[in-house]
Amino acid sequence: MTIPTGIFGAFFIQCALFMGLAALGSPNPGLMNSVYMNIGVVMIIGLAAKNAILIVEFAKVRADKGMDAKKAAVEAAGLRLRPIIMTSLAFIIGCLPLAVASGAGSAARNSMGTAVVSGMLAATSIGIFLIPVFFVIVQFFAAKFNRKSLDAKE
Repeated sequence: MTIPTGIFGAFFIQCALFMGLAALGSPNPGLMNSVYMNIGVVMIIGLAAKNAILIVEFAKVRADKGMDAKKAAVEAAGLRLRPIIMTSLAFIIGCLPLAVASGAGSAARNSMGTAVVSGMLAATSIGIFLIPVFFVIVQFFAAKFNRKSLDAKE
């Protein structure tokens, strides 16, 4: 459920940079939706999903042991915050040379780099807050529908 934040970040920044450079009279063809950008979006999907899995896994274990879903989500987000930030920042910093590359073949590197850097910034900064909220919402509906199915069986 949080993957769209990363994809939105990638496309929004790509479009904003392309439009801004085009307004200045020097559009960069590397900042268009290309195959390289799509490869970057696939990487964003994978890392954003990994971040969500880290939080949800810890929260689910605590919720299954009887802890309130809200408390479990907050505790899991707090416990997994450092590993999420560390892996995301390492990935973002590692892709910065792609985003600012120049020279031969820089259009492909710029396309992938800006998509990955902006998408992961959005996925990490927004996802840290959305993942626990989505976990609580899903747990609420799961408990509600589970109760209805138990009532129907009786």
